[in-house]
Amino acid sequence: MPPDDLRLILFTVGMSALAVLVSLPFGLALGWWLARKNWPGKSLVETIVMLPLVLPPVVTGLLLLRLFGRRGPLGPWLDQAGIEVIFTWKAVVIALAVMAFPLLLRCIRTAFEEVPRHLEEAAATLGKTPWQVFTKVSIPLARRGIAAGLVLGFARALGEFGATMMVAGLIPGVTETLPLAVYRSFHAGDDSRVWTLAAISGVIAFVALALAGHLTKGRAFK
Repeated sequence: MPPDDLRLILFTVGMSALAVLVSLPFGLALGWWLARKNWPGKSLVETIVMLPLVLPPVVTGLLLLRLFGRRGPLGPWLDQAGIEVIFTWKAVVIALAVMAFPLLLRCIRTAFEEVPRHLEEAAATLGKTPWQVFTKVSIPLARRGIAAGLVLGFARALGEFGATMMVAGLIPGVTETLPLAVYRSFHAGDDSRVWTLAAISGVIAFVALALAGHLTKGRAFK
């Protein structure tokens, strides 16, 4: 395998892994909140966080470009802090995280819903604080669902194209991921590289889905 392709694969895997790890704390907090609490605006929040599943990825990327661009709501603050996001690896992570988050959140929420409430209540009656109940009881019992969410989110991030293209651009060696490389190679007429990269993407995605399926078998508290 050419060194450039190996670097491309490692970059894509690394950015995808970083994206889901960055999303995990938010997924845990929001997943538990959605699973255990009823509050005004809950349905609206659920709809908003799931939008990337149904919106065209290019539209999601356009919204991110507007949000983090120099003239966007966060642009002036980022400039003052000396942080450049658009068309950098940071934009890749943000795009992948946003697109992977709905799958991650859905798995985590389901995992928390399957945790028996009486176990959490028992821990509380034994003097555990809400944080201790969450970290010592809820998360361990939901661990398989959480792990499945991480894997599915990772798989979704690996295949992300449209949002990444919009907010990070196609810059070889800087922001190019596997899907973008397939696109560029196709337009360059490099069929051999196209099919090689497509096969690698397929293998990684297959392994990720198989692992997620294994993790979701059974319940965490059994």
